[in-house]
Amino acid sequence: MIDPTDTPAWQALDRHHAEVRDLHLRDLFASDPGRAERLAVDAAGIHADLSKHRVTKETMRLLVQLAAACALEARRDAMYRGEHVNPTEDRPALHVALRLPRDRSLVVDGADVVREVHDVLDRMGALADAIRSGAWRGPTGERMRGVLNIGIGGSHLGPAMACQALGAYRAPELDVRFVSNVDATDLVESLRGLEPATTLVIVSSKTFTTVETMTNARDLRQWLLDGLGGDESAIAKHVVAVSTNLEAVAAFGIDPANAFGFWDWVGGRFSVDSAIGLATMIAVGPERFREFLAGFHAVDRHFAETPLERNLPALMGLLGVWYRNFFGVQTQAVLPYEQYLARFPAYLQQLVMESNGKRVTLGGDPVAIATSPVVWGEPGTNGQHSFHQMLHQGTTLVPADVIAFAVASNPLGRHQDLLLANALAQTKALAFGRTSDELRAADVPEALVPHKEMPGNRPSTFLLLEKLTPFALGSLIALYEHVVFTQGVVWGIDSFDQWGVELGKELAVQLEPVVAGEADTTGQDASTSALVARIRALRDGG
Repeated sequence: MIDPTDTPAWQALDRHHAEVRDLHLRDLFASDPGRAERLAVDAAGIHADLSKHRVTKETMRLLVQLAAACALEARRDAMYRGEHVNPTEDRPALHVALRLPRDRSLVVDGADVVREVHDVLDRMGALADAIRSGAWRGPTGERMRGVLNIGIGGSHLGPAMACQALGAYRAPELDVRFVSNVDATDLVESLRGLEPATTLVIVSSKTFTTVETMTNARDLRQWLLDGLGGDESAIAKHVVAVSTNLEAVAAFGIDPANAFGFWDWVGGRFSVDSAIGLATMIAVGPERFREFLAGFHAVDRHFAETPLERNLPALMGLLGVWYRNFFGVQTQAVLPYEQYLARFPAYLQQLVMESNGKRVTLGGDPVAIATSPVVWGEPGTNGQHSFHQMLHQGTTLVPADVIAFAVASNPLGRHQDLLLANALAQTKALAFGRTSDELRAADVPEALVPHKEMPGNRPSTFLLLEKLTPFALGSLIALYEHVVFTQGVVWGIDSFDQWGVELGKELAVQLEPVVAGEADTTGQDASTSALVARIRALRDGG
């Protein structure tokens, strides 16, 4: 396995960083009139301005060399072929197959996965059409007006984000909601205003054993029975499943014909375009969902076919490596200037941090370099009145991705012009700042000059698309999926497992009877024992 730090490209980048780390973006633009044009990259309707990064031509050349030294293209091709690129679970990571066109074929482990994918998509489409047309009715004869998706992690974040992002395309007569947290408040609030007779529940759990999901599902089942006269047979008309555990599905009362499976080679955080996206398909319709898949596939093709020098996911991933490993940055902001994308940063948190938050290499050795940054963000312009102060004048370097659309989802007056002006202004201010000389020339009192000075030289990527459509959303998600893959390859880690979430789950199962008072605290650490005692005292009114 390749250790990136042993490659000549990494060592050259280390020397190069020492030469350029203090260069300012003001000077980089002044010395290179063609910089903005040269560092603009287009992919599947996404126009990316990379010119406001602290890089030179040589930086980009060396980063591409690093990708080649780490065999990025070979690893990418292996993933696309369905090879077992997830070694700790001995399986492929074949989310790209979820959006291959119907006329393609890809045989993996003896099965044509494209045919299987489209069989599921067709069944999903039939259900979505039946719900949307009113053909699907419960025992009372009423059509479904509410859809409640129960899931957690990738079974929640993806479809919840996508439904919100595609708000302009949702059927207005359907109220699509999501519940994930085992905190009962999430379930209680999600049920407000819904009626059992007109609500369809989607239980999304591959194994049908996920503790949080099944806890909520059992309570939802009882809510339905209470509202439908206790008729057990009604469950089959009010609950469907996204699961491969057909035995457990049937035991729950769901018709196995209404269970939509997906595959071990689909990781939860890469599954929004699989059956996990059933709620999204119901909300926007099968035709729009296929446009969504087409956006993914367009970026998949770009990533597979475009030389690294102009390959947008590869370049964005390499820029992330540049800042994480050579500048030592620990965090990255994602700033969508589109209210419908309010949950996109949260979606990327799982995609990036669960994928690349790893401390050992593919071979199980400790990594010698930093891996995943902390990803966070909020929509503009709200964030400008919150954390942008730190971005502009704080002591922490935070690269930012700004996502904007030329055409408004909801045109109204000059709102979109003002929104885009703010997006452009933020990246300009981050890059170039405001100097003390400029402040003095504007007659700012000397005592205020240091307070108003902005150093600039804060890097950003500006992603500009025409409009937030299903295609555009699919292309954005696929872009970041391949950014994550690129960085995982360079860091030599497995981006497709998530063993780090297991320990907390196991301990929670052990502690539940302790918290409930059904077991004592023998064997627990002193802190946990003391906290359990305090919980019990508070419950007893002490």
